[in-house]
Amino acid sequence: MTRYDLTTRTGRLKAGWDYVWKDHAFLRVWFMNAHWLGPDLVRTNQPSPRQLAHWQRQGIRTVINLRGSERDEAWFALEKDACERLGLTLISAPLDSRDPPQKDRVHRARELFKTIEYPALIHCKSGADRAGMMAVFYRHFHLGEPMSEAIGQLSKKYLHHREGLTGVLDYTLEKYLREVAPTGVSFIDWIDSDAYDPKAIRAEFKAGWWGTLLTEKLLRRE
Repeated sequence: MTRYDLTTRTGRLKAGWDYVWKDHAFLRVWFMNAHWLGPDLVRTNQPSPRQLAHWQRQGIRTVINLRGSERDEAWFALEKDACERLGLTLISAPLDSRDPPQKDRVHRARELFKTIEYPALIHCKSGADRAGMMAVFYRHFHLGEPMSEAIGQLSKKYLHHREGLTGVLDYTLEKYLREVAPTGVSFIDWIDSDAYDPKAIRAEFKAGWWGTLLTEKLLRRE
């Protein structure tokens, strides 16, 4: 049973309050961390209903939520409701920000970019880490950009900080570029091979203490 019944005034007020304060939406009122990645896809932080209406007016048809599916949380209730009212297709395709991507999630991202209705919007909470990794996949799989260039979507320009636990995303891609790409094996073939071991990569990665303090305690990244 959901905590947020948006058909009632009380339920909508509760969802709005929790969204603003518990999900830190007050920080995103005027700052969307929005960047177009190509002619048909934009990355942002968590959009509010008002911001979704803005993107719908800009022509967006599909919204890909990277935070999780069917979450009993205010942000999801409001986003789902807004997408239904605005005629937007909402797809939940969660990614991790502190672990290398699982094989099935890489394939899901690749397939989504082949099949969704464009223009589309991808988002996580801050638009920095999971949105950054999904942006890498978009530019590599959909636009055909070399991984050596696509990795640029994980940068401080988009508020991504590789020094903390979220740096495992950079570490994973750099491992491919350093150890595998020179052999001629494609990124997707590496992902599909036995050589790709997310658990082992996570164990190899070491985050800096100050970077961890920044992402986990100060920025409180999801």
